[in-house]
Amino acid sequence: MQAFLVSLSTVAIAEMGDRTQLLALVLAAKFRKPLPVIAGILFATIANHALAGFVGVWFAKYLTPHVLDTVVGLSMLGMAAWTLIPDKLDGKIKTDGHGAFMATLIAFFIAEIGDKTQIATAALAAGYSNLLAVVAGTTTGMMLANVPVVLMGSRFAARLPMNTIHKVAAALFAVLGLYFIARNVF
Repeated sequence: MQAFLVSLSTVAIAEMGDRTQLLALVLAAKFRKPLPVIAGILFATIANHALAGFVGVWFAKYLTPHVLDTVVGLSMLGMAAWTLIPDKLDGKIKTDGHGAFMATLIAFFIAEIGDKTQIATAALAAGYSNLLAVVAGTTTGMMLANVPVVLMGSRFAARLPMNTIHKVAAALFAVLGLYFIARNVF
């Protein structure tokens, strides 16, 4: 349960203002069909985070628990710093010829590659021994952050104190990083 809750809260907070959340807003505005957009986000996140989780678990097999805690802790501290840099969408999003679901599925999966939440998923999967709980938690966190944006659009997103949210997310990553490092020391 701890792996699920930590994964959920970490990703839900880290996703605020992230480029994939901005992408969700753009796709919702473009298609004006919230259910296919939400379904596309869900399936893209499950696929992307499951892949990241498998990579994290695979990587963890080759490290001693001592080294693994240090690597996960340092990666979380790196994520804390990265979270303080706001994301922006670059260029236009091409979705011509695809329906709302397929366009969202493809665009969201690609946008999530190398994203903070994907890297956090890999690190959390490496740090916890419960891949299913981590992927379920990170996917739920993504949905908690993105569904309101899809349903309420820019009116909702514009009212969020993004600077504060980024600082809280960075603090959460830093606490997790210090936790894993402390687990290594004590």
